[in-house]
Parts: sequence; structure tokens; C-alpha cells
Amino acid sequence: MNYFYIFLTIAFTVFGQIAIKIQVMQAGALPDAALDKIIFLIRLLLNPWIISAFAAAFLASICWMAAMTKFSLSHAYPFMSLNFVIVLLLGVWLFHEPLSMAKIIGVSLICIGTIVAAQG
Repeated sequence: MNYFYIFLTIAFTVFGQIAIKIQVMQAGALPDAALDKIIFLIRLLLNPWIISAFAAAFLASICWMAAMTKFSLSHAYPFMSLNFVIVLLLGVWLFHEPLSMAKIIGVSLICIGTIVAAQG
């Protein structure tokens, strides 16, 4: 059950990143004019999906606090690097972002580093 708090932290964080990306893609490019930028960003901030992403960040923080009662920071924190891996893979799958050899190697190193750091 203790690792479930870490899993929830990761899940809420990833959800927030993906939800924001989807909504920003739907909203379009950031306008050039200053006033238009402010209006654009306010509209995004009032978007229910963006609000849910902020709520997910808050819930991720709550779960992280629970995880911190069960694990040392040096043991638990390496698992947060899995956010990079999951978001990258979801970006490739959902948004058809390119997956280069450099990204594959980088993600592999992150996974190896997470395993090594969590062991120690």
C-alpha cells in the first residue's frame, strides 16, 4: 500500500500534464498582443480541464506527503523520474510526437537510474 501513494502521485502528475497539453492544443497558439495573451490565459485558467489539472497537482502533493510518511526522500524521489518516461510515451502515443533514438536512450537511462537509486 505504501507504494500506492507514489503511484498516485505519478498518476495525478501525468494526468495534469496531459490534460493541459490537450487543452492548450485545442486553444491554439498564444496570441502576440499583450491584452490578447492575458485573455487567452484567463480563458485557459477557467477551462474545467485545466482546473482539473490543477486539482490533480494538489492531489499529487497530498499523495506525496503521504508517501513521505512511509519512505525516505532519497528512496521515493527517484520514482518521480517516471513522470518523464510516462509523459514522453503518452506524448508519442496521443499526440504523435517524434520518438528519436536519443529519447529512447534517455528514457532507458532514466529507468535504469530509477531502479539503481531505489535499490540504494
